[in-house]
Amino acid sequence: MSARGVFYVHSAPPALCPHVEWAAAGVLGVPVSLPWSDQPAAPGTMRAELCWEGQPGTAAGIVSALRQWRLLRFEATEDASPGCDGVRYSFTPSLGVFTAVIGANGDIHVPEDRLRAAMANALAGKAAFEHEVDRLLGKPWDDELEPFRRAGDGAPVRWLHAAG
Repeated sequence: MSARGVFYVHSAPPALCPHVEWAAAGVLGVPVSLPWSDQPAAPGTMRAELCWEGQPGTAAGIVSALRQWRLLRFEATEDASPGCDGVRYSFTPSLGVFTAVIGANGDIHVPEDRLRAAMANALAGKAAFEHEVDRLLGKPWDDELEPFRRAGDGAPVRWLHAAG
């Protein structure tokens, strides 16, 4: 079974770029050489994109390998494959990791228990319901990453196939 996705590094200090490649290579099982370019949204940092094909769960593996590196901003997506939902991960230094199940039409699917917890927090006065829904949909991550995404418009994209 095979899955496909995209790994976006929105900003990385130049010194971490080889480490990002090594981490991705460790997950994909093949050498990785990303097409790094300057990130105009954060001068002095680099950006890259990598389309990949591998086993289901590859996006989660990439995120797990990089989530402790607090100087990175990145996203990893994995398209739905037989028996597996699509997924999107977003990471920022200030917010940590956001994970969402993605439907075939691109909508975020919110699990029932997370929605119930959001409603309970709102009813208990811990947070406004609108704020809770925004977090469930990843709005804080989207707000922080959008300037970095826009800076990458027109960037080259390469496909990399995992060994196996």
